Amino acid sequence: MSSVVAEKIGPLYFEDLQVGQKFTSETYEMDAKRIKEFAAEFDPQSFHLDEMAATESVFGGLAASGWHTAAVAMRLLTTSGLNFANGILGLGGEISWPRPTRPGDTLRVESEIVEIRPSRSKPQDGIVTLRSTMVNQNGEAVYLLTAKLLVARRPSGN
Repeated sequence: MSSVVAEKIGPLYFEDLQVGQKFTSETYEMDAKRIKEFAAEFDPQSFHLDEMAATESVFGGLAASGWHTAAVAMRLLTTSGLNFANGILGLGGEISWPRPTRPGDTLRVESEIVEIRPSRSKPQDGIVTLRSTMVNQNGEAVYLLTAKLLVARRPSGN
């Protein structure tokens, strides 16, 4: 199957996609200051805000909010390779964080199309199931997402 690595292509329509197609994003480095800023606004828990408190937590050190990790994954998906014609429109999914994201982690997202089917209710669209894994610099998964996405069909005449 074809693989797109950290380059903007597209726009991709439903007809351009195939099961097994893979995409790899650019990288993003997590920074302690940004981890704390995000947490202060959206997830103000001590293990995201304070190194000392974090060392005594289940994480054993400062850890990014899972929602911060998810936001970084979304940025990487939208800026490097997944250029769906109508954007990345989620219909739902399953998410997990198998290990914490730490300051200094260099992250990238590896995605694979695992299912494609026409939409029964929207004939101008299809539904694509995408499995994405965000890994750190050691290749360890820090974020897993399997999502159903609404993808536009190519307009007639194109």
